[in-house]
Amino acid sequence: MPTLIVHAHPEARSFNAALTATARNTLEARGHTVEISDLYAEGFDPVEGPRHYAERADSERFAPLTEQRHASERGQLPADVAREIDRLERADLVILQFPLWWHAQPAIVKGWFDRVFVYGGLYTGSRRYDAGHFRGKRAMLSVTTGGPRRSFLPYGRGGPIERLLWPINYSLYYMGFDVLAPQLTHGVQGAGIWPRPNTPGPNACAISIATGPSRSRAGMTGTTACWRPIIRSVGWADRQLDTKMPPRQAGAAKDEACAPPDGSRIRPREPDASALRPRPCSPTPA
Repeated sequence: MPTLIVHAHPEARSFNAALTATARNTLEARGHTVEISDLYAEGFDPVEGPRHYAERADSERFAPLTEQRHASERGQLPADVAREIDRLERADLVILQFPLWWHAQPAIVKGWFDRVFVYGGLYTGSRRYDAGHFRGKRAMLSVTTGGPRRSFLPYGRGGPIERLLWPINYSLYYMGFDVLAPQLTHGVQGAGIWPRPNTPGPNACAISIATGPSRSRAGMTGTTACWRPIIRSVGWADRQLDTKMPPRQAGAAKDEACAPPDGSRIRPREPDASALRPRPCSPTPA
């Protein structure tokens, strides 16, 4: 299975680097091909801007989506972006390896999404979700946290890990990927605080996926949790909305997208009047 690991840590001797190396060695030992996109080591520029586009669609005003589509249609994408897209096209499984910094991915990973998932070339209003460019491919996160697992449980003081990772997982789903459950490694701390002992093995899900039986996209519902996509499409009509529609049509399609698949309309729920009445702090004496 061709696998791409998008690695994002500035230290070559970091725990994240060890996870990436272990995953690569394990997968290659089982006959799979692995490519590494080392964002820091390769000097990937995460900041989108006009300097990346020699021939502009509009030289007076920079609109990122306009310039991305213009460059994509003319085969003039920046070299680093074109390189990353080529790597994605070759891979059947994409692993994003990074530490959780300030309750989110490092800025270089966010910038990778901003610049590499180019509008027009890789997605449009009608090419997203289940109709996305990368449909049939799998993606997963491998994330390290400084805090222990209990800090990221529901009501944990670090915040529920599912909510913290939701934006990046949903972005992958938006692009058409089957998004798999993340590999989480907790208690990996810096600033002189060493990792806790008995840290879980690296990329266990990735290794399970790569060594398991070959399955089609429709068959990604096996008994192994690693195989199950964690986000599923609701099948609403907004995926058919294309940005090149005339304004009137686009507005109609957008309105239709607000309706559930059965054609009914979503109405705000009426508040429960009893819930609005003040309640005593303690039982009222008899």
